[in-house]
Amino acid sequence: MSDIIAYKVDGEIVDTQSFKSLKNVKNAEEIYFDNSEDALKVIRHSCAHLMAQAILALYPNAKFFVGPAIEDGFYYDFRVTKENGEKLGKEDLPAIEKKMKEFIDAKEEIAKICSTKSEIANEFKNDDLKQEVLKRIPDGEVSVYKQGDFKDICRGPHVPNTKFLRFFKLTRVAGAYLGGDEKREMLTRIYGTAFADKENLNEYLRILEEAKKRDHRIIGNEMKLFTFDDQIGAGLPIWLPNGARMRSKLEKILFGVHRRRGYEPVRGPEILKADAWKISGHYTNYKENMYFTKIDEQEYGIKPMNCVGHIKVYQSEIRSYRDLPLKFFEYGVVHRHEKSGVMHGLFRVREFTQDDAHIFCMPSQIKENVLEILDFVDKIMKNFGFSYEMEISTKPEKAIGDDKVWEIATNALKEALDENGFKYGIDEGGGAFYGPKIDIKITDALKRKWQCGTIQVDFNLPSRFDLGYIDENNERKQPVMLHRAILGSFERFIGILIEHTAGELPFFIAPTGVSIIPINDAHLNYAKEVQKSLANLEVDSEILSKNETLNKRIRTAEKGRVPMILVLGDNEVKNRSVALRDRRARAQSNLSLDEFLEFVKNKLNEVNF
Repeated sequence: MSDIIAYKVDGEIVDTQSFKSLKNVKNAEEIYFDNSEDALKVIRHSCAHLMAQAILALYPNAKFFVGPAIEDGFYYDFRVTKENGEKLGKEDLPAIEKKMKEFIDAKEEIAKICSTKSEIANEFKNDDLKQEVLKRIPDGEVSVYKQGDFKDICRGPHVPNTKFLRFFKLTRVAGAYLGGDEKREMLTRIYGTAFADKENLNEYLRILEEAKKRDHRIIGNEMKLFTFDDQIGAGLPIWLPNGARMRSKLEKILFGVHRRRGYEPVRGPEILKADAWKISGHYTNYKENMYFTKIDEQEYGIKPMNCVGHIKVYQSEIRSYRDLPLKFFEYGVVHRHEKSGVMHGLFRVREFTQDDAHIFCMPSQIKENVLEILDFVDKIMKNFGFSYEMEISTKPEKAIGDDKVWEIATNALKEALDENGFKYGIDEGGGAFYGPKIDIKITDALKRKWQCGTIQVDFNLPSRFDLGYIDENNERKQPVMLHRAILGSFERFIGILIEHTAGELPFFIAPTGVSIIPINDAHLNYAKEVQKSLANLEVDSEILSKNETLNKRIRTAEKGRVPMILVLGDNEVKNRSVALRDRRARAQSNLSLDEFLEFVKNKLNEVNF
């Protein structure tokens, strides 16, 4: 039996020391030293403190802010300067790890000490970062955790002894603004991870190394898909010809699928009067994420979402219950003010394009439309080789609308999933400010989870904009608005897809489907004929005919992750055939030109949305 490192009491995790002081405990669950979700939270939070203890031992001038456990590890934000005046870097991590192992070998007890906020404030009176932490803590009892010579303000919980922290790794050094505020000083942040055994730690580190090889920023550069430019601005991707071709193929396929499923294409403006955002609630609840300007002394907001434009489409004429559901979709370009510290390649940008749709329906139609969307999600994810899971996000602290309306909307989502046997989790307080939602989280080839699609039920915006339809009794009623995105954004989804496939994109959206390599100039005319035949099938191809060796030209195609490579020589010209290297199937073959074109048609028809 593994050691007990904590307990779960009425859904809250407490450490062993706190548990001993509890009285009349009726509903307690042991948390053992293993790799369960609850155990890892305790282990990783404790490992963050262990890291801080080691940093303090090596750099006595260090001051610490916060060090939480996160989804795949932990981090600590702190201020430190080395003797030479430089900040800590990746080269300093081995020394910190070595010191951490010394404290693990010492098997130091981790003790919880409770006191009043004023007493703790006095104890840390010369530590400005700890004073910042105390500002965020309500008055009353405050806990401090101590191990060896290290003390930190923390509510815990933590493992009882440093011996439980043996399997860890510090992974990277970054900068982080104090409290996430760009106007405050930049602190040093060290990330790490920890597990209950060596095997899981090694597997995680293997995946981390593989993820570095699959970094979409590196592969995107090698494939010449997109770029960023400081003269343009941070978080504003520039799509190069290869990337633009890939995007257009994805957009074209999804456009056709939307139309077959009864969606109507619409387009709203990218800039709207601030008055519209005041009615929608974005001005009050989302203003810090938006960009505003003035035109003729009138304030305008650049749209962060497409919903208001689609509402105006709905309001363009009188609607009857016979018209519903109305499904509007748009590849809407939106802008959001992301902080500079969180932008990352295509994953977090300031301009992006949503595969956005809004469904206006009667309350009785919510369930059937949610199920239709889920079927759409399933088809798309299967075509791209993603597994996925769902989570219902409920009313957040900052929200608009009546509690009863929120309850009706949330229950509608739960009923749609329950009645059809879908499994889902609950994210309490994770909903949008105007309504609850189903979040679609996909799992990639490295078993990482990504938030992509969302389905949101909204009674609030139809009420705020006074939307209506005439029912069968000739009475005016208010429709429900379903917000829906499946990819989430083209930018983020493409970034995820690149890393999922390591750049080996599906043939139907590959920017260049075929590389044609004539061995010498005598074979160039035949190469052009093959290229024209592929163009008739709407397949993009390239002819690599530079004055370079054959092997170098083949390597160029491989570096570009082109799915199919054709080598054309005397035999191919004479026999009207091709020597095919299928990089996806890892196979080589000789086919007649007609056979190859038929093969390409079949590859294109493998898509089944």
